[in-house]
Amino acid sequence: MKGYIKRFLAVVLMAGLAFDLSGCSIKTQSSNEKIPVKAVIASKGKLNSTIVVNGSLTPNKYADVSSKLAGQVIAVNADVGDKVKAGQLLVQIDTKELKAQLQQADASIAMANKQAEAAKVSIQAAQQNVEAAQIKVNSAKVSLDDAQKNYDRVKSLYDAGAASQSQLDSASTQLQQAQLQYEAALNQYDTAKTQVNSAEEQYSTYTGPALQQAEAAKNLIQVQMSNSNVYSPLSGIVTNRNIEPGEMAGAGSPLLTIADISTLKMEGTVNESTVSYLHVGQKVSVTVDAFPDKEFQGEISQIGPVATTTGQIFPIEIKIANTGELKPGMTAKATINITGDENILVPASSLRSENGKTYVFVIDKDGKAVKKEVTIGLKNEKYVEIFKGLSIGDIVAVTNANALYDKANVEVLK
Repeated sequence: MKGYIKRFLAVVLMAGLAFDLSGCSIKTQSSNEKIPVKAVIASKGKLNSTIVVNGSLTPNKYADVSSKLAGQVIAVNADVGDKVKAGQLLVQIDTKELKAQLQQADASIAMANKQAEAAKVSIQAAQQNVEAAQIKVNSAKVSLDDAQKNYDRVKSLYDAGAASQSQLDSASTQLQQAQLQYEAALNQYDTAKTQVNSAEEQYSTYTGPALQQAEAAKNLIQVQMSNSNVYSPLSGIVTNRNIEPGEMAGAGSPLLTIADISTLKMEGTVNESTVSYLHVGQKVSVTVDAFPDKEFQGEISQIGPVATTTGQIFPIEIKIANTGELKPGMTAKATINITGDENILVPASSLRSENGKTYVFVIDKDGKAVKKEVTIGLKNEKYVEIFKGLSIGDIVAVTNANALYDKANVEVLK
């Protein structure tokens, strides 16, 4: 049994060795075969190419029209599809309640002015009373001074024995009466001054906070009434209507949408490798699916300064003058003609892509294909720019690129 196993293993090993040798022989023969290719000499030139940007048309400008005033709508003067001009009256809000409030504010202002006028009259009357009281004070002071002098004179005579007791008592009584009259005049003067101060305070109240509050209320109502008419902020076409007469409009809620479609725009993206060939103002040819055989003229209006986070692509904006045929929402294609700088050019058929990298095969002096990684730029249907990886004069294989491998023997066909 053991002898049988040994003989079996020996047969298997011999068969494996024979298969391996046979394989080596086949590979050696294959590697000696020459792969036929056509080749070109790498040279410099300028490449004409086109960049195609796809997108849809949108209005250059649009505005949602809303009312600053909440209230019931009494009129809507435009419908979807209507053309409107900047400043045109579009929506009217009912102002009945505001008019009533305005009348009330006017009445409050009139009342405040009337009360202020009455207070002003009171001030004048009180000031006249002050003046009259001042005259009485002055007169009573003169009488008091005279009575004091008379008393002093009689008192001196009395002390000298030249006046009687009754004369002294009479002079004293006159002095006391004059003193009382003077004090009464002072009290009347003080009362008149108090009346003036009170009237002035009333006047200040009616011409101050009360009147100011009424005038502020009126101003606010007038502003609200001016907001009852809603006007178009721009010339264009009505693309949306969200309100009907009789409905309530909320402050700030969009009632209509106006779009300026005299100029339309489309947004798209371009690759990092081509963005440097574009500039603002560059002419663009635009076609739309609705009119496939007609070209519309546009120009680049904006190029994004920063690439998107995915794909290293840059956003661009193109504006198209609308002759009246184009409408927002149409699918559009923009074609941009560009000419590259002077760079090495090779046929597009020479390229081979692997794992996100691009290669070409250069034929060396020994007739072998050398695989070289290259950096490409612009390309069209026939040619491609090479930024890096090739030199002028390199012989580049332009056929059978997918059949070639590094160090493969090749036969250059004429």
